[in-house]
Amino acid sequence: MEKENEKVLASGPKGEETAAGENSNYGTELQKGGGRMSWRREMRWRSPRPHPFSTPQNKPLPLLLWSCVRKSSIKDSLESFTSETEVMSKRDAFLEAACEERVEQFLHFIQLHKDKAEPFDVEEVVQEMSRDQREALWGRLDSLLQRFLQELPPERWEEAREEDGGDVELTLDPKHVMAVVDGVARVASASLMVLQDGDTYQALLKVAHRLHTVLASLPVSEAPLQLHIHTLCEAWWKKGLKEREQFGRTAFLISLQKSLIVKKPGVEIQRLWGLHEVLLSLDYTSEDNKEIVDLLLQFFHRPVYMRNDDGKRFLVFLFSWNVDFIWVIHGTIKNQLEFYSKTVTTHITEIYFRAWKKASGDFLEQIEISCIQDFMQCAILLHRTSPVHAKVRQIVSYFNTRKGCNKVDTMLHNLYKPILWKSLNAPNFEVRANATLLFTEAFPVHNPDKTNEHIDDTIQRQLDTIMALLEDPHPTVRTNATLGVCKILAKCWELFPPTIITDFLKKLVNEMSVDASSPDVRCSVFKCLTIVLDNGLSHPLLEKLLPTLKYSLHDSSEKVRTAFLDMLLKVKAVRAAKFWDVSSMDHLLARLAIDSQSVSKRIVDLLFKSFFPVNETDREWCCRCVTLIQMNPMAARKFYQHTYRHTAPTNIIKMMLAIRRVLNNCIQTDFDVTEIDESIRENSPQAAPVVLGKDMAVVSGLLEVVVILWRSIEKALKQNKEAQQYTVAKFGNVMSKYFQTFEDERCIVPLIHLASFMPPAAVPTFSCSVLSRLKKLEPGAVPAQYSQLLDCMCSWGQARDILELVSEWLAEALPKQKEKANASRKVRIQETVEPKPDLALVYLEYLFSHISTRQEVMSLGQKPLNQLLTVLGNWKSVLHTHLSSPADDQPRPSLETALKAFLLHGRLGAHLQHNASEGRDYLLSLQHTAAWVVKRVLPFLTNSTNNDEEDTEKSQPLAAEITESFLTVCRDVLLVGLGDEEFKGQILHLCSLVLLSEAGFLCIPAVLPILKEVAASYVPEDNQQDQENQEDPTTVILGVVANVFQKVIELLARRLRKEPEEGKQLCQSAKPGLTDFLQVAQTWDTAPLIGVFSTVFAVIIVEMRHLIQKITRPEEVITPESVEDMPPLSSVLLSVVLKSSAVSRAFLTEVSSSLESEAISSLYELTAVLHVLSVIKHTGQSKAGLKSAATSVQQQLHKHRSHIFRQRRHPGDYF
Repeated sequence: MEKENEKVLASGPKGEETAAGENSNYGTELQKGGGRMSWRREMRWRSPRPHPFSTPQNKPLPLLLWSCVRKSSIKDSLESFTSETEVMSKRDAFLEAACEERVEQFLHFIQLHKDKAEPFDVEEVVQEMSRDQREALWGRLDSLLQRFLQELPPERWEEAREEDGGDVELTLDPKHVMAVVDGVARVASASLMVLQDGDTYQALLKVAHRLHTVLASLPVSEAPLQLHIHTLCEAWWKKGLKEREQFGRTAFLISLQKSLIVKKPGVEIQRLWGLHEVLLSLDYTSEDNKEIVDLLLQFFHRPVYMRNDDGKRFLVFLFSWNVDFIWVIHGTIKNQLEFYSKTVTTHITEIYFRAWKKASGDFLEQIEISCIQDFMQCAILLHRTSPVHAKVRQIVSYFNTRKGCNKVDTMLHNLYKPILWKSLNAPNFEVRANATLLFTEAFPVHNPDKTNEHIDDTIQRQLDTIMALLEDPHPTVRTNATLGVCKILAKCWELFPPTIITDFLKKLVNEMSVDASSPDVRCSVFKCLTIVLDNGLSHPLLEKLLPTLKYSLHDSSEKVRTAFLDMLLKVKAVRAAKFWDVSSMDHLLARLAIDSQSVSKRIVDLLFKSFFPVNETDREWCCRCVTLIQMNPMAARKFYQHTYRHTAPTNIIKMMLAIRRVLNNCIQTDFDVTEIDESIRENSPQAAPVVLGKDMAVVSGLLEVVVILWRSIEKALKQNKEAQQYTVAKFGNVMSKYFQTFEDERCIVPLIHLASFMPPAAVPTFSCSVLSRLKKLEPGAVPAQYSQLLDCMCSWGQARDILELVSEWLAEALPKQKEKANASRKVRIQETVEPKPDLALVYLEYLFSHISTRQEVMSLGQKPLNQLLTVLGNWKSVLHTHLSSPADDQPRPSLETALKAFLLHGRLGAHLQHNASEGRDYLLSLQHTAAWVVKRVLPFLTNSTNNDEEDTEKSQPLAAEITESFLTVCRDVLLVGLGDEEFKGQILHLCSLVLLSEAGFLCIPAVLPILKEVAASYVPEDNQQDQENQEDPTTVILGVVANVFQKVIELLARRLRKEPEEGKQLCQSAKPGLTDFLQVAQTWDTAPLIGVFSTVFAVIIVEMRHLIQKITRPEEVITPESVEDMPPLSSVLLSVVLKSSAVSRAFLTEVSSSLESEAISSLYELTAVLHVLSVIKHTGQSKAGLKSAATSVQQQLHKHRSHIFRQRRHPGDYF
């Protein structure tokens, strides 16, 4: 029976933890006696094992008995009474357990409360207690808590945890103590929920104080306990009990800290907003609250708070805490503004605005003056390039766009008044330009409290000011004023008298649109007129004014033409006028034919429906196509290049087939074709057909259109095989007839293009004749004669036939191989054709120079390509023959052909190496070629010992040309990243040997790009650890690069001394290579490439010193102001250095380093340095580096001065 009664007592639901701050009305409702069943009874009724008897709580006994009698069961009433008695026993048991002697029983009750499966709930039990029982419970809890905290204070919990658990008494176990503290905190929180008016809670206050003390020294690891005490403090504040400020501050501080730590602070932000009034009880100036102030400011660093609604409310509330805190918040936001995104800036702006709306008195004044007006001033005074200018403008614009209510209008008037009007007249154009934007955006800036007459006068004065801004001397101000005027007109059109509107628009259209001094102003007119066009009331007036702008279509500035066309597109979209009345069709087509992609695209957007009305029949499309071709063939080509952007591939195929029908009619009727009249405007009816006759221009134009359209949907056709086959079949049936009928050269070109889109079987007659045509061409043929034929064969997968022809011709043209080649030719070629090596190389170069053809060639496999590589390599013997016997009259292939074959041999090797999945066979082939150059070519760069000067004069330039050709190929190999360490080393060795030759200076322009590419292939950061290792491959190779560069500079200086004019020409030809190499070298701030600038500086100083030493009188000293005033080599090197600010900084760093190391010591050298610094100063570059170098020079001069004073008797010793 006792067990059954315990089940009855335990059958109530387990209560959840009451959220902090919730006001339980449970007891109040019961006291009202509304006949409401307790939730304990409800849960018992819903329980899967309901007890047959239930007792309403807190009802007087007679009511209980009467209730039971109504159920007509005296037995039930008695059992219900027994249950009530058991519940009372449970309250007493819990009360008795709240002491040190029965602490285990107390913890057992707390565990039952935490266990969701158990029905025991602390809050319910405390609520069922009488007032005296609750007070007794709180007293017992205070004693219990005091006892345990005395034995083990919170400061020692962490220390006690680290001790051996077996040696510690149970009462001193920190886990046990924390469990007791946690239980007390739970009971205290539950007690707050049921606290009633008139209750004496002095003991509960003591418990709260002890728990508050625990919270201050609680280890970080005890987060659950911290949460329970935090909840208690929060509830204490919300209940408004005694000493609430202390508990509220603690709860507020913890919420602040946690919201800045947790990853998802949404819950903590909500809790913080619930405690926001705590802030009003804190003293902002107190040092104790400095931590809170710092934490509050961190909120403005976290966008998550600004995006959260409660967080945004809290940040708005912070502006009402203390007047002095507003300026601190504003400063924090300004410091962070650079890092805010546009979205976060919008949230910040809303926070400012809402804080301003809620503020009053001193707070309102502080927000307006310290924040809003400060932003206004910054928006005016900041440079437009400032990283925060756009953000500040965004904030101020938000307030400007809130105009319309008296409070905002008054605020803007008062804040703008002391700063805006004087800024519009400031001497600095940027200030005027920024002020113009704010002024026109906030227009009208007026005080709504004034009379209407005063407001009208104010607006008139402001309109006069805007008109004056349109005539400002600086184009930026005029541009901003144009934007402002258009915005004002669009917004206030119906409010202004017609005369004012007309004056402004005439000013824009007649004057600003033809502003010769600035294309930006002209561009702004057309961009901003689109804003005015958004207002439908402007259309009648603009329809009359816009035609005067028609010549702007031909403006010299592309961005003006683009803006004009954007305006025409707007005119067309809003139906403000007929665009062809603004700019005629002939002008639009003329510009379409010749203008850039950006402009052409917009013209096509404008004209598309006129020449390709999608809702009309395909016959109408074709007729308008013919009309467009007749009006402007080039414009027609451009138009149909952009058609695919406006319509589906299906419509394009329909258009192609419609053109095919027209072309078929030309064949059947002997060129009598019909065409629709010039009706080309949108939605115009079809016109009557007319006879064109034998108009080959139209026929060729139609063929070109088909080619353009086919190319535009080529990818779509490949994805739709059925459509592709249908289109190919349709055109394949008539291609042979087209070739037979349209023999005009203008038609042949597009026909060949058209044939290239189809498989060779679709055009059998033509496809069989292509190779024959290529064979019949003569050397010297222009690309137009062979390019399309080569494209056709590659698109048909017949690149192998071209390669065989090329290889055969090149092999046959070689000396001593004619018999063998002829035998091979008679087997493989049906017709006798003389070898044409020049034409073969032209074909090969074309194939290599275009991506589509190169891919086809490289996909043939290694065998044919290796054969071609071998044949090309054999032409080196022809080059050697020309080198060794330049005056020999024996018949042999031309030198130009051999050089071209040699160059293409290197290019083919590079392509093959790029395609090779592994190995370096083709790099090895290039290295063999380098060895051949060293052995066979470089000897001819040395003056011959015999007396045949004529042969030497011919051989040296040829040897230099061969070497330069090979170095160019090597540069390309390095450029695409194919060269490995071995290849780089051998090519640098070749460069060294070339420069050591007597005529090696001729190859300097080809050597410098090699140095640049080798240096660029290494990244400084990747090799910092190995830079001190002299045996590291990177260090070794870069050291060679630096040495080769030094040799280059020496050769340039030597050539200038021997042959000044020739040396100057050589220096000029070397300038591009020097520029690129120094640009790479400046990325290194350590050895070995840092020595490059040491070389440059040393050469300049030596040359300048030599020049200064020739001066005999002081008046002959002239300080140079530009590089043209410098000696030849110094002029070239310094001009290269000054092209880049980064290179200039690296050079000046070397200057300072040399001066500090006292490598520059004599007065002549210091004078030379000053001359160099003078030239750099006049360019205005690297002011910091220049100042550092000048300081170093000054220090050296001071040393010389003191030395001279000590040895006045021997002044000549210093020179």
